[in-house]
Amino acid sequence: MNDADAAARAKAKAAGASLAQIEEAANAAVVPLAEAVAKDWSSVRSFTLDSSAIKFEVPDNATLRDNVLRHGRTRMLAPGFLPYLKWTPAMVTERGNQVRRLAEIVDGRLGMAPVKDTDWPLLTSGTMTTALSNQNADIRTRINRTTHQLEAASLLYRLRIGDPKAATYLAEAIKRGDELAALNPAGPTSYANQDQATRAIALSLSKATDMLWAELDATRRNRWLSIIGTRAGAIYADLSSGIVRTDQYPYDSHAGTALGFLALIATLNLGDVPQAQTWFDFSVRTYVHQVYTWSGPEGGYANGTAYAQAAADYSVQIWDPLSQALNVSVYRKPWSDGFLRFLAHFVPPGTPSHVFGDGHEDVPNTYLLKAFSSRFNSPAAKWYFNAMTGIEDPLTMLQAPSPLPANTVSTAVPPPNAAMYPSVGWAAMHSSMADLKRTSLYFKSSPYGAYNHSHGDQNSFVLNSGGKRLLIEAGYYDWYGSPLWSSWYRPTKSHNAITYDNGVGQRVDGNTINLARNGKLTGFSTSATMDYVEGDATPAYEGALTQARRKLWYLRSQDAAVVMDTLAAPVARAFEWNFHGAAAITPQADGSAVIVNGDRSLCLRSITPGTSLVKRDGPAPRSGIEDHAAFIRPKALKAEFLVLLDVGCKKPAVSLTTGTTSRTLTVGSQTLTLPLP
Repeated sequence: MNDADAAARAKAKAAGASLAQIEEAANAAVVPLAEAVAKDWSSVRSFTLDSSAIKFEVPDNATLRDNVLRHGRTRMLAPGFLPYLKWTPAMVTERGNQVRRLAEIVDGRLGMAPVKDTDWPLLTSGTMTTALSNQNADIRTRINRTTHQLEAASLLYRLRIGDPKAATYLAEAIKRGDELAALNPAGPTSYANQDQATRAIALSLSKATDMLWAELDATRRNRWLSIIGTRAGAIYADLSSGIVRTDQYPYDSHAGTALGFLALIATLNLGDVPQAQTWFDFSVRTYVHQVYTWSGPEGGYANGTAYAQAAADYSVQIWDPLSQALNVSVYRKPWSDGFLRFLAHFVPPGTPSHVFGDGHEDVPNTYLLKAFSSRFNSPAAKWYFNAMTGIEDPLTMLQAPSPLPANTVSTAVPPPNAAMYPSVGWAAMHSSMADLKRTSLYFKSSPYGAYNHSHGDQNSFVLNSGGKRLLIEAGYYDWYGSPLWSSWYRPTKSHNAITYDNGVGQRVDGNTINLARNGKLTGFSTSATMDYVEGDATPAYEGALTQARRKLWYLRSQDAAVVMDTLAAPVARAFEWNFHGAAAITPQADGSAVIVNGDRSLCLRSITPGTSLVKRDGPAPRSGIEDHAAFIRPKALKAEFLVLLDVGCKKPAVSLTTGTTSRTLTVGSQTLTLPLP
């Protein structure tokens, strides 16, 4: 932690900030965005609107407010929302079973213990302890379960109108709403102590009030609205502080999510909570235009796919009701469609884990991604929706458009086998997107560096095949800023990337400063037989290396890859080509290595002479097996690695010849032209 980090944390702690806010204060402390860019205007940039352009318009605030008020109660559901007894046969076929599932969930939780302030005696001290971490997790879990019960019971009441069971669900909704309203907004679930709890309580009470507007007596409704005003007011005060925090620090992940919560809370309470119009004008158009701020319309998500999955989940919970009330579908935004393709490329059906950033080791929650894809009416969305396993939460499914947009498309077509997302510096290369047993090769060289939930993994890659992890990112995510996170999980040495002098890698200390310690995709091409990507991670080493370029060819016709690193330093370094397996790495007599994970194998062979293979140690994994190794070179000012990744250990013939102006590498039936060393 540097002085700016420490000062920011101390200031935030003194102001009573939550742990998440303290984290974000430290993130922002080093270089405010306004100071990190040039003061002058950029050069003029042209653009073209052609026949393929998608029209996406967001009216002014006055028009949007009028749309909301004209919608009437309930605002979050379609004007034609019908109780189950009036559903058409087509609706019953598509989602009738979800009504039963939702009833089973609510009925199973009728006896759930109430949430009380006294359940959580600790208040945030600014220093994470095991006890405080466990309490925060318990608050999040129990508040989320209670808010789900409140919303589910409210929706079931509306669905079961005319059914004797409706009274049971109305009573349950009122009971859970009263529990949440009774929690002290300045207590353990306050915005300062647990911002996730405050936003969940405020939004859930808003949704329930909207769905039960005519059924709530005036006293209870006003009490709920008062609590909404207090809790949402704290969110607004934080987001609008200073020169608008979300403008100064647009990559603040907690603030970006909170902005979406505030936008929907404001929309559902417009005209009934006095502050709601101020919140509405502040948040709604900003949120819609800012979703999500990581990339251009190609839809990349720099924080990693585990956090992208969470963003997709929040999107469904917020965009469905918000789009309904505003009469503006956020799903029609070009970025949203790009985000869907990004998820398909980096969390494809059958993938064994997430990639890049915090949570990369987690198995995807496919039903969340399936839910998000169902809201799009494109062939790629239909393919992703059909191919992903699991069943969406009935609470969100029963609020979705009917029929589901993905079900209105006649043809399911997977996205291309390879794609580049330049705004975030990611590339995906697959043997065949349509094949659940595909080989998938992911590459990253990101302009975001190790910012926020990203790692010091520029120019790194991950390799899966047949649903098995072969070359992995090591370690696991216990908590943000933990000793393990700082010493192993986040640094370069736990990734398939270059280090030097016994594990020294890219700079990852601090946070916003990491935006300058970055990488960049400098080349990409794709064809039926071969994909190519190139990255430059030199800035990530902050002067310790003067060149760190990696070229990667995926030879699709042979299911193999070639990785070439060109490295230089101002002083002699011992360079290391790190790799990590989800199974044992077995050295061979010829200096190569073999990884066998179930029915899939990988052979790694260093082609250029002068390298040696060494095994490495690392902290114990949370579960399963992790093994570590590196190809290393003796100390020198310059170095090159040229490594063959042979999926299936087919052992193709390999030859490297040097000409006067270039070299020729032949792998099996394919030939590559390489620069001279």
